[in-house]
Parts: sequence; structure tokens; C-alpha cells
Amino acid sequence: MEKNLAAISAQNDSRLDLPLPDQRIHTDGTPSPLRSWLSVVAVAIGAFAFVTTEFLPVGLLPQIARDLGVSPGTAGLMVTTPGVIAAISAPALMLGAGRINRRLILLALSVLLLASNLVSAMAPGFGTMLLGRALLGAALGGFWTLALATSARLVQEQHAAKATAMILTGVTFATVIGVPLGTFISTMASWRASFIATGVLAAVALAAQALLLPSLPSKAAIRLSDLRALLSRANTRKSLLMVALVFGAHFSAYTYVTPFLVQSAGFSLPAITSVLLGFGFVGFVSNFVISTTVSRNLQLSLFAVVAILMVSLLALPSLHASQAGVVVMILAWGVAFGAIPLCLSIWLQLSSPDLPEAGSALFVSIVQVAIAVGSSTGGVVVDSLGIPSTLWLGGALALAGLAVISSFGFNNKKLGEILSQ
Repeated sequence: MEKNLAAISAQNDSRLDLPLPDQRIHTDGTPSPLRSWLSVVAVAIGAFAFVTTEFLPVGLLPQIARDLGVSPGTAGLMVTTPGVIAAISAPALMLGAGRINRRLILLALSVLLLASNLVSAMAPGFGTMLLGRALLGAALGGFWTLALATSARLVQEQHAAKATAMILTGVTFATVIGVPLGTFISTMASWRASFIATGVLAAVALAAQALLLPSLPSKAAIRLSDLRALLSRANTRKSLLMVALVFGAHFSAYTYVTPFLVQSAGFSLPAITSVLLGFGFVGFVSNFVISTTVSRNLQLSLFAVVAILMVSLLALPSLHASQAGVVVMILAWGVAFGAIPLCLSIWLQLSSPDLPEAGSALFVSIVQVAIAVGSSTGGVVVDSLGIPSTLWLGGALALAGLAVISSFGFNNKKLGEILSQ
């Protein structure tokens, strides 16, 4: 997940007391409104395909581990590997892209996504599976950095926030529909069929982008000095630590939620599909609800949802004997994580108002590092101490994230000015 929300931040700059630069760049001529919105839809379909592919293994972990002869902890590398690669590819691609037309890069990244799904679907062993997941990682970091950074360029300036929100809707639908549907397909056919289905989705996204995306010439290339400038700011570094802790808390536990539901709570695979669907649905609702409060008090909103995340993770192991209690905590977890990406995206954008693309690249990179380290550490904990222990690990990381949020104080009337220092 990943999310550059400069447009949303700009819409709320009177409340956050921080003017953001206009990132919209007009290309040759002004496209029709319908064509503009169709191009946004094409990117949103791409976001749907990327997120579904990234987290598809979460619902398929037990089946893949069994068929490919690895432990559940080792199978978690299917989430770790693309995270590691994406953490490198996000800034590396932006540094290497120079002035290459962003449309061409987005199309190339969608081709890599398609290849990743096909390799994973046909993997004869776990090594080949990791190769397919590495291809995903190579595309993932660059896609998020570019897709959200260019969203405001696809429509008229006054509609930039809506365009960004629509792309994020693609992410949310992947959580609500994509991952549970992949789990359902695996129960009806096999996990390989699930990867084939996401491959078809990737092909649809590629075709839509090829037909609908306009030319997106680059106005300026990101330089290494831009990244160094952001990292030299103390509050930016602290903000990145906060992002790493919160996303690490989620993914150290979420990667192994299916084994927990099967082994500890006794859920059937069809029931798990329903639980994951509920997780995604409440997250979808939460994403929209939090948008009404986040502009009024970003810090308090973020603190509240991370606190819900922490309580949910710490409570789940003790509730494993009650399926109703487990479902309630899973749904509370979904509410929390549905709001967290939006809050953190705006927070990081406020930390880099003068270098939005560089800030987006760092944000995507640190999120992918958190996914990789969180899921891999969770795998070690699962294999060594059992599945409930990784939920306690996630709760501890969430607590550390709350400590960092609190370190900024809660009486900041001009949070944007503080974060950019």
C-alpha cells in the first residue's frame, strides 16, 4: 500500500495551515472530462490489480505452503519478497526514470505485474514462486510512486482530490473484493487458479491504461539530493519511523491471519473468506468516514485508529476460543487499518510539501520495508513461538507507534509547519 495525497492535503490546506505546491501539469491540449475520468479509472483498475496480487497469498498461505512443501513461516516470504524489492524499486525507479514519459513507465510496470501472476500460477516449486513475487516487487514500488504522483495531472485542478480518492478506491476494493475472492477461487478450484484470475485482472488493467492514459511527460527528474534533503529533517525521519512501526504492526500479524483463524480459532476456509470480506468491507467504510475527521485533527485521528489496531491485536490470542469474539476483533482491526493509510499518507505529504514526488518515493519505500520486515519477523515468530505470538508482536509495534505519535505533542495548531521542519 501504499499513497501520495498531495491533492487531498491541498484541499485541506486552510485547516492544516500548509500551502502545497500545484502538482498538476497540463499535457498537450485539454482532454475531455469523460476521457480524463476514464484515465483515472484505468489507474484505479491498476491499483486494484496490484493490491490484490500483493496480498493474495494472505488468504492462500496454508494451501501454498502445503503444496510447495514449506512451513507457514517460510511461505510468508511470498509477502516479504515483493516488499523488499519494492522498497528498493520505489526510489531507484524515480531516480533512474529521468524525463521518460510516465505513461510508458506505468505500462511497463503493468506488464511486469502480468508476468508476476503467470510465473506464480505455474510455479513448480517455492523458488519459482519467489521469482514471481520478486517481479511483483520490481513493479510495485514504482507503480505506487508514479500512480499517485500523477493522479492530479489526469483531471482538471479542482477535481484532483476526487481523482486521488478514486485511485485509493481501487486499493480498498482490492481489500474488500480481491483478496477474499482469491481465497474463494482457491476453495472452488486451486490457489493456482487464483493467480490466473489476478493475471486476467492485470491484463485488463494493462489494456485500459494502454487505451486511456494520456501522455504524461516528466517536468523534472528526482535527484538523490532531494531524498537527502528530506532525510535531513528530524521530523521527517521521526515520521518515517512512525510509518514503519504502524505498518510493521499490521503486516507482522495480517500475513498470518489465515493460519490463526484455521489453527487457533477453528474457522473453515469458507468462513475465513467471509471474515476477510468483512475485514475489507469495514475498512472500506472506515476509509471514507475518517476523511471527515482527518482534516480537522489529523494527529488525534491517527492516534485513535492505531490504538484500535493495538487493542485488537493484543486481544485476539485470548479470544481464540470464541469465534464471535474473534470476528469482532478482526472487524475492529479492519476499521483501524482502513483508516491508517489515509492518515499516514497525509502525514508524510505534510512532511514534504516542497518535494512531493521524493516524499512519495520515501513513503512507498518505508511502507514496503515495513511489510517485508514485519512479515518476515512474524514468520520467524510463528515458526519459533506459535501463531498467537505474532499478534502480540504486532500489538507491541503498534504501542511503539503510539509513542512516536505522542512525541509530537497534541496541541499542534499548525501540524504541517512542524512536520516540515
